[in-house]
Amino acid sequence: MCRSLREKIIRVCAKKIEQKGDEVGVSFYAFFANKNDDPDLLMEAATWWIQTHKLDHFEKARKIRQMVEAGM
Repeated sequence: MCRSLREKIIRVCAKKIEQKGDEVGVSFYAFFANKNDDPDLLMEAATWWIQTHKLDHFEKARKIRQMVEAGM
């Protein structure tokens, strides 16, 4: 996963946790605007989420942040 996507995921997860608490869930769409302005980055996130780690559609933001910080 590219560095910019890792940083974005960590930032978005931290913000969601801060706003809604430790149990808040996210999907990989949470890291993108409703307008698909970066399809390559969206596909990178989807591949990491779905194919690489076989995650459910919604996962705890803290879990995703921990995975990304650990370099998974």
